Amino acid sequence: MGGNCAIPILHGTQVPGHGLDARLFSMSVAVLLLLGLGLQVAEGRRNRCFFNRTQEFCVCYNLSEKTMGSIIQCLPATVVEFWGGDLEKYAAFPIRDPDSSVIETLGSLIIQKIVIGNVLVPETLLARVLRFFSYTHVQELAFESCIFQGTGDWSDMDGHSLPILSLSFHNVTCAPLTGREQAFSSLSSWLGTLQELAVTSSRLSSLPCAIGRELRALRSLDLAHNSLGDGSLAPAFCQGAFPQLQQLSLQHNDLSSYHGVCEGVELLPGLRHLDLSHNELTAEPSSSCQWPPSLQNFNLSSTGLDEVPTPLPPHLEVLDMSHNHLHAVDISLSSVKKLFLNQNLLQAVPSIRNYPVLDTLHLDNNSISELPRDEVKLLGRLQDVAVADNPFSCSCSGAGGLQALAASGHLGQGWPGGYRCHSPAQYRGWQVARVPVSVLRCHLAAVLAPLCVALALLAVAGAVCLARSRSCRRA
Repeated sequence: MGGNCAIPILHGTQVPGHGLDARLFSMSVAVLLLLGLGLQVAEGRRNRCFFNRTQEFCVCYNLSEKTMGSIIQCLPATVVEFWGGDLEKYAAFPIRDPDSSVIETLGSLIIQKIVIGNVLVPETLLARVLRFFSYTHVQELAFESCIFQGTGDWSDMDGHSLPILSLSFHNVTCAPLTGREQAFSSLSSWLGTLQELAVTSSRLSSLPCAIGRELRALRSLDLAHNSLGDGSLAPAFCQGAFPQLQQLSLQHNDLSSYHGVCEGVELLPGLRHLDLSHNELTAEPSSSCQWPPSLQNFNLSSTGLDEVPTPLPPHLEVLDMSHNHLHAVDISLSSVKKLFLNQNLLQAVPSIRNYPVLDTLHLDNNSISELPRDEVKLLGRLQDVAVADNPFSCSCSGAGGLQALAASGHLGQGWPGGYRCHSPAQYRGWQVARVPVSVLRCHLAAVLAPLCVALALLAVAGAVCLARSRSCRRA
């Protein structure tokens, strides 16, 4: 992927292997930033940069010293990607501070995001070049499928602030973070302003507490697709770590205890969004753990739960428990607005009275056969209702309730094709929308009762009239 590793700035020297003076390709230096001087060309592959003017996007493949001039095409881009290369041979090159002309060039670039991929990055080189970002406007830096080699001396970054607010690592390999807390303290000025951090699919099994304490402004942390276990959370989210964190993704890890996760994140004072999906969780019978009261959006989908765990965060607004094994949902959440229960084993609609401010309810792919009439009235108050792909009984009340909801515009995606009858036999396979629901067929008693009353009244009136008529004749 992106190969954006250091363009060494060699004052008074030339680019190794060529007669190109460093000053003459300062523009290239400005664009590459961390790319590495002359990347080796892979036989049969592209070895230059390509600029998409419409999207202001530039991608470079396996650049070499001979084709360095094509980097100029990337100057108008806002997003630049570098894929492939060999940086090891530049790890020991001396890199000095840039002169005023290079600083001015760096400051004039409009590049906001750089992606580096499919490259081996000597950490010692990265540590010496990272400070050049302080002269740019780059706000996002991403490493994809990279191998970080060795450990770097980050002392050159001591006191340097960077404009980078978003940093991501996907499918990367590096030395363990534990035991290197002191080395990263030199990055304190920058880490203290970082707002988004993602370390995904990188076999991460632990995160030192000290690093979390440096990330004082971090709002979003994505640790999905790693090897984090229950015991690794409390040390990572220790007292004072991630004080501003609002969004935390722990999906696809090795978490197993619902209450263990609760105890692991209970010290995050501003946590609002927590994603635990795709972990095999077990909910213990009871626990004194309390979720952060700020938590509003909770994703427990695909966690293997067969009942709703307790306690739940007290001020939830969005709860996703889809793709589980729930047979019933008997809870009351006065603050929840959106409830996702699709792909479970529910046989009945949860009582809407337990959710006074609910506006969205998804119940697709369950075992619900009918919507009770009193619940249909309550469902009609919601903005988004989805009950597709359930085994509906197309009795009068079953079909009628769904048709009434659809007519009022409250059934969301899936109507009418996803709503089909399972019974009775004469309607099996029919779309619910096509089932005839007439007053005479479905509400015969309601029609006959007033008719019988009217006939009875007429009979009484007739009898009275006849009696009066006979009295008159006798007189």
